[in-house]
Amino acid sequence: MVDKNERSRSVPFLPRAAPLDGTLAGDQGFDPFYLSAIPKNFAGFIQPPSWEETEGISTLYWMRESELKHGRIAMLAWAGWVATDMGLRFPGAIYSVQNIPNAYNAHDILVEQGSMTVLLLAVGLIEFCTGSVLVEVSKGESDREAGDFTFDPLKFIEGKPADEVMTMKTKEINNGRLAMLAFGAIATQSALGDSYHAFPYIGS
Repeated sequence: MVDKNERSRSVPFLPRAAPLDGTLAGDQGFDPFYLSAIPKNFAGFIQPPSWEETEGISTLYWMRESELKHGRIAMLAWAGWVATDMGLRFPGAIYSVQNIPNAYNAHDILVEQGSMTVLLLAVGLIEFCTGSVLVEVSKGESDREAGDFTFDPLKFIEGKPADEVMTMKTKEINNGRLAMLAFGAIATQSALGDSYHAFPYIGS
């Protein structure tokens, strides 16, 4: 039962969105448009494709899955942008890649080379394969936590107490949110600034 008088932690002049009860890592109660409270069947087209009848996935689950994915990609993207502008390249990269001048122009150059087609196919395959776990969740066959791919090669959370696991998950979601903002900022700065290098004196 939701207390109608309970206020949002981050927007105190608004009531708390019902699904944001503080159980998720990084839950600060920020949902001024109450998107997390939209019924799970409001838009069937965002449910995983399946030839079998499914129970559907809650809107909050979809949003957390998406937020974690975008945050993780943004952390990699920001690091990659900075590394490129600092002149770092993969050892053995082909000549045309070695001579990409900066991260801002890298996309268009690689599209012209045709390299982005390979990347698009690789990303499409990964999305198709990882989407299968969402189908299992929608069928009620899995209690998988959103964003959990059991990928923990350095054992950051395996065997740790629940409070330490929550701390690590909170760090990940907060860093992912910051990275999404940072990547937008660095791309905008590079596009609107005098130089296409985010760090012109290093990458020039």
